[in-house]
Amino acid sequence: MTLSDVKIRSLKPKTKTYKVSDFDGLFVAVNPNGSKLWRFKYRLDGKEKLLSIGAYPAVSLLQARQARDAARAELATGEDPSERKQEEKRIRRESQGHTFAKVGAAFLDKQRKEGKSSATLSKTEYHLKLANKDFGKKPISEITSPMVLRCLRKVEAKGNYETAHRLRSRIGSIFRYAVASGIAEHDPTYALRDALIRPTVKHRAAITEPKALGALLVAIDGFDGQATTRLALHLMAILAQRPGELRHARWDEFDFKEAVWSIPAEKMKMRKPHNVPLPAQALALLEELRPITGAGELLFPSLRSWQRPMSENTLNAALRRMGYSGDEMTAHGFRASFSTLANESGLWNPDAIERALAHVEKNEVRRAYARGEHWEERVRLADWWAGFLSEMRAE
Repeated sequence: MTLSDVKIRSLKPKTKTYKVSDFDGLFVAVNPNGSKLWRFKYRLDGKEKLLSIGAYPAVSLLQARQARDAARAELATGEDPSERKQEEKRIRRESQGHTFAKVGAAFLDKQRKEGKSSATLSKTEYHLKLANKDFGKKPISEITSPMVLRCLRKVEAKGNYETAHRLRSRIGSIFRYAVASGIAEHDPTYALRDALIRPTVKHRAAITEPKALGALLVAIDGFDGQATTRLALHLMAILAQRPGELRHARWDEFDFKEAVWSIPAEKMKMRKPHNVPLPAQALALLEELRPITGAGELLFPSLRSWQRPMSENTLNAALRRMGYSGDEMTAHGFRASFSTLANESGLWNPDAIERALAHVEKNEVRRAYARGEHWEERVRLADWWAGFLSEMRAE
């Protein structure tokens, strides 16, 4: 006899659980506490099994029958509906544990193990803090593109367009890490590539007129602040490396006999070791610096601690003190000065100039063939550039 809603409601609890059948294996189990639970009894490979469907009346008679019919359809294809349900529970349980915040923390730990720079780690931590405010506690598999966009819009609304773009990129990296780890199926930031306001590209200020550059070098000569700051600015001008690479430079990286500064991969932006030829003018500056900081490990330690490098703001602050605004010159701008004037001279292979700046060729075919470092030409280029600066300063 099939069940009806009237009959199910009339079922009273007893001292022991009992069951009342519907048909095709479906029945309702009535427990002593009064709860009524749907079950589907079936056989697979000669074994009797039970599939839990839910509690009445939350699951109606019609819904229970539909669930039974779906399970019977699975059985017809050789699948076990009970195992499928358990697998779904497992996936759901695991996804609840893989929140964005936890996956983000794992991604940050991966970056630490890869030896990423402190600057990169700090940026990742900052971006995680922004994202976690909006969806850090949500399972990463449940985060959608609109959720991410709402987070990005908050940053964008403050006029921080570049930060919004970088945040989207960082969130995307975390999702791709999750996809590779098997805890997410896709990266929702991919759909947001054109959703944000594009920031106006603003190149770092640099002096590229020879006589103006010479005037800057004279101003550095007359700098009345710390001697280490003056020497750092002169070395920035001659060596044209990134400010962070010079600030973190260690004495054991310099070979005075071979006149080479060997920067290890972990300090380079592109994570590749880089050698810098040292012209006579640079060696003279280093000899002047050695009595001041040579007893320690760092060329340019902080005034507060010899274990830490000088602040990233020190060099730019010195330029401001000499009267050069942020729109006129920056510490990083010495690289643009070198690149512009070396290329305009027409004396040097552009590839040698790019290699001197530790730039990586974007064209994969050209990169495959650019196996040499143009070292001999770079040594001549370094000597020429140091001499050129001396001439401009003299004029």
